[in-house]
Amino acid sequence: MEMLLVEQLSKSFGDKILFDAISFSIEKGERIGLVGVNGTGKSTFLKILAEKEVADSGKVKHPKDFLVSYLAQDVELDQSLTVLDEVFTGEAPITVAVKEFERARLDLEKDPVSEPFQQQFERAQNKLDRLEAWDHDTQAKTILSKLGITDYEQAVSTLSGGQKKRVALAKALIQPADVLILDEPTNHLDHSSIEWLEQFLPSYRGALILVTHDRYFLNRVTNRIYELDKGNLYRYVGNYETYLEKKQVRLAEAERAEQKHANTLKREIAWLKAGVKARTTKQKARIDRVHQLKEQSFEKQQGKVDLSVASARLGKQVIELREISYSFTGVRLFEPFSFLVKPEDRIGIVGPNGSGKSTLLNIISGRLTQEMGELIVGETVKVGYYTQDHSEMDEGLKIIEYIRKTADVIETTDQQTITAEQMLERFLFPRSQQWTYINRLSGGEKRRLYLLKVLMEEPNVLLLDEPTNDLDTETLAILEDYLDGFPGVVITVSHDRYFLDRVVDQLWIFSDGKAVDTYYGNYTEYLAASKEEAHQAKQVEKQTETKAVDKQRKKKLSYHEQKEWATIEDDISALETAIEEEQAAIVAAGSDSEAVRIHFNKQTELEAKLEEKMERWEELSLMVEAFSD
Repeated sequence: MEMLLVEQLSKSFGDKILFDAISFSIEKGERIGLVGVNGTGKSTFLKILAEKEVADSGKVKHPKDFLVSYLAQDVELDQSLTVLDEVFTGEAPITVAVKEFERARLDLEKDPVSEPFQQQFERAQNKLDRLEAWDHDTQAKTILSKLGITDYEQAVSTLSGGQKKRVALAKALIQPADVLILDEPTNHLDHSSIEWLEQFLPSYRGALILVTHDRYFLNRVTNRIYELDKGNLYRYVGNYETYLEKKQVRLAEAERAEQKHANTLKREIAWLKAGVKARTTKQKARIDRVHQLKEQSFEKQQGKVDLSVASARLGKQVIELREISYSFTGVRLFEPFSFLVKPEDRIGIVGPNGSGKSTLLNIISGRLTQEMGELIVGETVKVGYYTQDHSEMDEGLKIIEYIRKTADVIETTDQQTITAEQMLERFLFPRSQQWTYINRLSGGEKRRLYLLKVLMEEPNVLLLDEPTNDLDTETLAILEDYLDGFPGVVITVSHDRYFLDRVVDQLWIFSDGKAVDTYYGNYTEYLAASKEEAHQAKQVEKQTETKAVDKQRKKKLSYHEQKEWATIEDDISALETAIEEEQAAIVAAGSDSEAVRIHFNKQTELEAKLEEKMERWEELSLMVEAFSD
């Protein structure tokens, strides 16, 4: 069912066309991932759909009672409100009712004997009953807790930037809406929160359109991909993996068509130059045809970022950390940490926000001095530091001026000498744009320019602090390819699972105020090992508790327990088969979002039952073992 219709939508930024006369519709249950190189207008596109910005021309049509819930990339919250009050700001009747109930409940808790407060609370209860909104309040608190926000009465003004983004995300998720629009929802989320969001969004009742750099997330959540490229909108049915396959085919076909067109044009021009004698009308027709062929355009292979910058030679001694530690406002961020960094090491730093990851990078780069311990840096080490906020970027400069401050010419890995202008072109900044002021660039374009500056310094030790934030998926893929062949050391802080899997082969794992652990392997392997370790610890704990109980009881299984024990393994097997059937049904449903939602909910229900059965099996097996002993 069509909910949103867009007709001939156009938007320009100065002399740059973001999108030109694009038309499409969005239907209920569609989960759309919006992709494109930074600067193509993805965030502007979302703002127009959310009616936060106006298009130059075109129409966005929807029913009168149509509701949109929107998460902006740069969130703006009311600093005077508490977390819960901010989450429940909105005009939807359910949202208003829940907000009134929460306020009435808090007032009554402060003064339980107040008759006006009791009456206010009763009215709020009745209103929730009428709207059947009790689950809405519970869902809001569940979403907040899943996103790491547990103090609902905390003032918004006291939250960190990452916490504010998570509150804004929770607010967007709980608002009843026909279309949910999310701009970079995974920024500032840890792995467990992203994993929960991946499970939550497929069952969202409305349509969904999002921009994200997290390719695992994009692949698992979407069933449509929209691509903005050179003012055009290309639409694909399927997830991100399917999009990559179909785009490759489309570009190959366009390239073949362009070659055929070029050959035809070459023949026509040769014919004209030869001055073939023919009737005037026929010759004029062929001349007109040449002009038409010249004007005809074909989609060419999209411009690609070229990361072929050379790096300085790196000796055997790189960096050694000896009992390094640091405190902030009297609180130790992490216990003394020692590590010997070797040439060609690829290290990922993971852990919760505020645990000291960026602090350690600042210590290694020399921007901070450690509180205790010793940092030994080799004589040949040349650090390139891609910071999270690129605060040193002077946005009053023009693009070319900013790059020339680093170097006018550089040498590439294939020993070519190229100018700053040429290097900018390789980074998708054409000559026509190079005299543009930096403050006129999009957030993603600024990040790409900043990355170029860091690489042009020809480092042999790269420190990357959340490099995936605000970089488009295509630039990230090329950065990953570059790092594959980078001859120096890479140390990166990131929450992006795909990026970590591609780039690193060992991890430094931070946790609040504790020792830094090390793990040799990629991020997915670490997560799997952590889950297995936690599962085994839980099993040992359960076995210990059950054995203690059994030693006290030391009794034979009851009649009902014996019957249960006789059939429980068959029950488990049946549940596993049913889950596999639901998973197959989800795949078979394809783009039928309602069917996907139904089968996903059924799968979740069966998985919960299976977990209960497994726990019961463990209890009964321990009882049998205890009795046999």
